[in-house]
Amino acid sequence: MQVKLIGAAVCAIATAAAFAADNYPSKTVRLVVPFSPGGGNDISARFVAQRLTEGFNQSAVVDNRPGAGSTLGTDIVAKSTPDGYTLLVTHNAIAINQTLYSKLPYDTVRDFAQVAIIGTTTNTLVVNPNVPARSTKELIALAKAKPDGLNYASTGAGGTSHLAMEYFRIETGTKIVHIPYKGTAPGLTDVVGGQVQLMISALPGTVPFINSKRVIALATTGKKRSAFLPDLPTLAESGVPGYEFDTWYGLHAPSKVSKEIITRLNTEITKALLRPEVREQLFRQGLEAQTSTPEEFSRFVRSEVVKMAKIIKESGARPE
Repeated sequence: MQVKLIGAAVCAIATAAAFAADNYPSKTVRLVVPFSPGGGNDISARFVAQRLTEGFNQSAVVDNRPGAGSTLGTDIVAKSTPDGYTLLVTHNAIAINQTLYSKLPYDTVRDFAQVAIIGTTTNTLVVNPNVPARSTKELIALAKAKPDGLNYASTGAGGTSHLAMEYFRIETGTKIVHIPYKGTAPGLTDVVGGQVQLMISALPGTVPFINSKRVIALATTGKKRSAFLPDLPTLAESGVPGYEFDTWYGLHAPSKVSKEIITRLNTEITKALLRPEVREQLFRQGLEAQTSTPEEFSRFVRSEVVKMAKIIKESGARPE
């Protein structure tokens, strides 16, 4: 009798879960962005909110929860009810923070299910025009000839700009001094002014400076050339074999959200990302649309956790 009761209970739970998935979403979906409004994370989240609202005929809203290097908002999602109504939109930080912070209130791999990648933004290596280097190889030679003689700006310790440059230093065996700033604009301003000599920064923010020749672009950081600057070589093409460090944005859920809900979300996002007008809309905002299955995105995030751990440990990077 007890075995039958347990079996009945299990069936009831399974039936309830299936019903919830079939009727998902039946209320507002909250998309937590662990950063302030503006930038690629916010653009990606508002894109997802619009597409889910249209596709599911149910409201999806963006909830910006910045703080503690994005761990505050990320933790809110990790500890939320795993019903698919509280989701996370973030970028490389979810992989970076796993190693950058010695004590996290969540585990990136254990506590999250990956739903879908949304898009990527390549980064660009730029130098002040007075730096006597017009190629990556010339910059590497200059840095090796003058150890610690060059300074580079970043958007802050532990951020993508910082780690992309540390990855460059590790791979090229160069010694370049890190000068952290609070954001892209002040860092690029000092590269223009010559207070620092170079920076790796997200492409959309650097394009106006490149076009006005206030900085010189040497290379982009992606696996392939950027559609925004197709004539500019990648770092991998320019003397740093295997280098790849795009900024990517994705949708994540608490790990115990059902596979059925994950699949429904992924299907809706992928369907939107395959539409030419949607891809063009994202492109105008600096994002190259990408698609993936949940399994592909999960493998990618796991590989990013390993890659970022190596860079952080070898560089000795620490959060501000």
